[in-house]
Amino acid sequence: MQKHGALGATFFIARVIQFCSLIAIIGLTANFIAQIVNNNSTPPGIFIGTITVTCIASIYCLITSILFKDDILPFLICAIADTLVLIAVIVVAVIIGRPLSYLQCEKIAAVADKMSSAYAFATKLDHYLGNLGGQVKYGSLIGASKEVCLEAKSIWGLCIALCIMFFITAVCCACLWKQKKNGGGGSVKGDAV
Repeated sequence: MQKHGALGATFFIARVIQFCSLIAIIGLTANFIAQIVNNNSTPPGIFIGTITVTCIASIYCLITSILFKDDILPFLICAIADTLVLIAVIVVAVIIGRPLSYLQCEKIAAVADKMSSAYAFATKLDHYLGNLGGQVKYGSLIGASKEVCLEAKSIWGLCIALCIMFFITAVCCACLWKQKKNGGGGSVKGDAV
C-alpha cells in the first residue's frame, strides 16, 4: 500500500468508510423489513432493493480491499465497477430520498403520540394494514413516527455519503491505473495530457 502513496491511502480509507456505511444501511433496512414481516406484511420494494444493492456492494468492497492490500487489484476494472456501484447507489438514494426530502421529522413528533419507536411503528402499521390488505407503501410508512422518519433519513444520508465515497474511489482507481500504466512512479516526465 505504501508504494501507491496518498492515492492508495485515500482509496483504502474510503473503502473502510464505504464498508462501515454499507453495514449500517444493511442493519437499518433489515430492521424495517423485520418489523414489517413480523406483522405478516410485504415490505416495500425499495427496502428489498436497498438491502440487495448494499449487500452486493459490501461484498465487493471487502473483496477489493483484500486485493488492494495484496497489490493485485486491477485498477481499471475497479474504476469501472466503482462507477457502476455509484450509479446503483445514486438510484437508491434518489428513490429513498424523494418523499423524505419534504418530510420534517420534528413535526411528526408534535402531531403523533409520544410512544417508543417499535410500539408506534407496530401500532401505525396494524392500523394502516387494516385498510390496505397487507402491502406497505413506503411513502406512508416513513411518516409513522418521528423515530421511523429519523431512521429512514439516516439510511438516505448514508446513501448520499456512499455516493461521494464511490466517486472518490472511482477517481482514485483511475489515477492509480494511470500511474501503474506509466511505470508506477509518482510523476512521469513527459506525461502532459
